[in-house]
Amino acid sequence: MLEASLIALAACLALYLAFVGLLLLRGRRSDARALAGFVPDCVVLFRRLLGDGRVSRPRKLLLLGLLAYLVLPIDLVPDFIPVAGQLDDAILVALVLRAVLKGAGPALVREHWPGPAASLGLMLRLAGGSRAAEC
Repeated sequence: MLEASLIALAACLALYLAFVGLLLLRGRRSDARALAGFVPDCVVLFRRLLGDGRVSRPRKLLLLGLLAYLVLPIDLVPDFIPVAGQLDDAILVALVLRAVLKGAGPALVREHWPGPAASLGLMLRLAGGSRAAEC
């Protein structure tokens, strides 16, 4: 089981790097930067939100639960299943961010977002609908 998870992780990483490289080759440097940094930017965002006193305890528990789910090798849909394995993780991230947006508001998420504005706008739209992105 662990070996299959490592193979799936390596395949996803290779695909991710290939896509970033393709964007660079096509001259879309800002898009490549946004894609390459999206996952690390989300990790920084979650860490900052966990340390912010304006985020309620229940929402911090949601963030901690999400991080635990993402780190543990057991998923609802195993990661070695192409697309669907990562899709369940993305859906959970969007649902938790939606809950944080409802409680803290998009301004707090904007304050803590370390990445480019384009990826922040996309994340806000996916997590909270178009209304959250306009705030």
